[in-house]
Amino acid sequence: MSAADDASPAVRTRRLGVIGSFVWDVLHGRDRRSVPIEEWGGITYSLSALDAALPDDWDIVPLAMVGNDLLDRAQLFCRGLRRMAPDAALIGVPYPNNRVELRYLDDERRSEHLTGGVPGWTWLGLKPVLDASRLDALYINLLSGWELDLETMQLIRAHFAGPIYCDLHMLVMAVQADGLRTPRPLPNVAAWCACFDVLQVNEDEMHLMAPDSMALAATAIAAGVSVLCVTLGKRGAAYFAAPGFERLTDLPPRRGHNAALSTSPRGGAGALGAVRTALVPGVPPRVDGPGDPTGCGDVWGATHFSRLLAGDMLTEAMGTANRAASRNVEHRGATGLAHHLRGELSTT
Repeated sequence: MSAADDASPAVRTRRLGVIGSFVWDVLHGRDRRSVPIEEWGGITYSLSALDAALPDDWDIVPLAMVGNDLLDRAQLFCRGLRRMAPDAALIGVPYPNNRVELRYLDDERRSEHLTGGVPGWTWLGLKPVLDASRLDALYINLLSGWELDLETMQLIRAHFAGPIYCDLHMLVMAVQADGLRTPRPLPNVAAWCACFDVLQVNEDEMHLMAPDSMALAATAIAAGVSVLCVTLGKRGAAYFAAPGFERLTDLPPRRGHNAALSTSPRGGAGALGAVRTALVPGVPPRVDGPGDPTGCGDVWGATHFSRLLAGDMLTEAMGTANRAASRNVEHRGATGLAHHLRGELSTT
């Protein structure tokens, strides 16, 4: 028998697409200093957490446009991640990259001013990128709020059969003329929910979508969401799971090309009575003082989806996400964050 005959077949590396915005942050008041701090923000927190939490047989494939003024720096950041796919490439665009000025009001709340002009995706531009990326799953974090409009998101759901995780994030924020972000109610909540398998919101975002968590859960699960997660800061996170959902393999099969635009595979609003809900308590950070809460929700969601992709049960994945968000509080910024989340010493 030859060595070739004896060799086991190679395991195909699976590919996770990531849609979100690279943002350059200017932070005031985070460290009680008079001098602002500048560093990467936006999707870099999610990418760092994915790099730390994804199983070894998964690669990260960012589907992201970056302003040419910061393209080189964004590519350098990506090259520092272990799980980045060998063929991954950011797309440079001739617009100033998104930048956000953050002023912390307390440990968890802040004001944000946005500048920059990286456009959102159109389906005409995204479809060939999506097809060429050969994805097995998709993680979406709407960090500008206009990365995808509803029509484009519906076409993604109709076109892509793999699991889709979404952190709605800035979709419920408007941008005023001076760049200040302000809350706005989200129209077409059910239509948005129909596009996702796993949906993440925080408490403030939830209240811009529905009167309370049970009302949002009723809408989301009737639309086809398998699990709604509501992050609660230091308290942890609550979940509302559809009947029968314990892990990602329990997702219902997609029924044809137009599944995203059809009725719920779960049979509509009558299914809510069997919804399972619980709180998964948070983990206190190991720091004296407030720490740095920037990016905690992004780290939470990316870690949560990573562990679901690894096959973890829902509450187990959420517990790991709570611990990762707590560890994020102990670290300043996204540079070196993946090392920190893995418990390694950073060389940066």
